Amino acid sequence: MHTSPQNAPNLQGKTLFITGASRGIGLAIATRAARDGANIVILAKTTEANPKLPGTIYSAAKEIEAAGGRALPLAVDIRDDEAVFSAVAKAVETFGGIDILVNNASAISLTNTEATPMKRFDLMNGINARGTYLCTAACLPELKKSAAAGRKPQVLTLSPPLSLKTHWFAPHTAYTMAKYGMSMCTLGHAGEFKKFGIGVNSLWPRTAIATAAMQMIPGVDLALCRTPEILADAAYLILTGPSSNTGNFYIDDAVLAEHGVTDFDKYAVTPGNKNFLPDFFVD
Repeated sequence: MHTSPQNAPNLQGKTLFITGASRGIGLAIATRAARDGANIVILAKTTEANPKLPGTIYSAAKEIEAAGGRALPLAVDIRDDEAVFSAVAKAVETFGGIDILVNNASAISLTNTEATPMKRFDLMNGINARGTYLCTAACLPELKKSAAAGRKPQVLTLSPPLSLKTHWFAPHTAYTMAKYGMSMCTLGHAGEFKKFGIGVNSLWPRTAIATAAMQMIPGVDLALCRTPEILADAAYLILTGPSSNTGNFYIDDAVLAEHGVTDFDKYAVTPGNKNFLPDFFVD
């Protein structure tokens, strides 16, 4: 059965708690939801503009409001337990609850063991694996309330399918451990939260995505990437779907194809390009 556009599910009035939402993929997901009139809680560390990494929680809030949403910008380091629990309390105070958690914040260092000091190991594991687990745990009471109210809550984590092939580990073991830690949260929490009616899934791009963070990685040609909007559109389709969809490791263009989108050229940084840089972890 096809729903007519006016009856189509959307995110109006839903509250999304999005980590790393000051720029890039997090901001793209936030602005797409804002077009429906969603409430967005922006969690990120950047409060002052940096020439290398444009975007702050305040500039993100302006973009979200311009798109039609409401925004609550919060300066939070998701390695800080108290700050995360306090952010959840502020979200509830401002918007009345939390319906969707998007675990997007992530640190990357594509370095081998000799070139990865423990401080960098701790940063990646603290933000990626532990940060995802912490934000999920902190939001869980609100997600359960959302489920009880029939609001179809979901957790969506930007992390890859779990492939145990040596070549995804060997060049950057620490990063892979941290990123797979996020995916292990999806695997475990999908099973654990099923009884509450909370959907838990991961989403990952097939190609490299043109973001300021990618620009800082040596040897990445942004002209061979897709834009963050492909992930925003895929995330939107997942988040407006039923919360009974759970435990999936979605790939962005496969989600879109499943919903009848076949022209991906609008997402290419270089129109007409078919030779994209493949992303990590996609077999």
